[in-house]
Amino acid sequence: MAEQSVPGAKRETPTGGRADARTPPLRPGEYAPADYAAVVTRTAREAGVSPLLVMTVLHNEAYKPHHPLLERLWQWWKPGASFGLANMHRATFERVRRTHGLPGRWQDLRDDPAFAVRTAALHLADLDRSLPERHVRRYTRDELLALGYNTGERNMRAFARGVPPGPMARSYLRRFRAHRESAAESPADGGEPHDAVTG
Repeated sequence: MAEQSVPGAKRETPTGGRADARTPPLRPGEYAPADYAAVVTRTAREAGVSPLLVMTVLHNEAYKPHHPLLERLWQWWKPGASFGLANMHRATFERVRRTHGLPGRWQDLRDDPAFAVRTAALHLADLDRSLPERHVRRYTRDELLALGYNTGERNMRAFARGVPPGPMARSYLRRFRAHRESAAESPADGGEPHDAVTG
């Protein structure tokens, strides 16, 4: 059985972070992104992105269980699968790792939820730096960053210029908008709700 951290307990992990995020539950349907709100808030602020953006991405990526054992089985069935609470693919992880000098390996995303959230926040910050200040008005900046998280930086920049997204990206955007309110209600900083929903 996977070791679970005691709330408030801090210990070093192989990835150099603090293990203050419990292992996601094994049973499908019991995973809740809100359980990681404190980690989201801390790592998003350290990366310089909105905690609400990161939390909404976690809600969007919660379509499959994230317990390490289940992710190992998922990878056995689908070798190119993504890992961690934020479902990051290997190529994206390697780019973020090189850019930010992160310790650890791609596989660590499945075993260390705090590391997975931190890596996602850093990736969103990288996308934010590459997104032009001016973009089409039909999307908020956070919506474009979420599309970039899902489809890649080049596609995000194309959407910002007005190129219409394809069906899968439109579906991701619809889910992102639908999850925004529940992500905003996730407790953070000792039970305080996130800031109001903004663009």
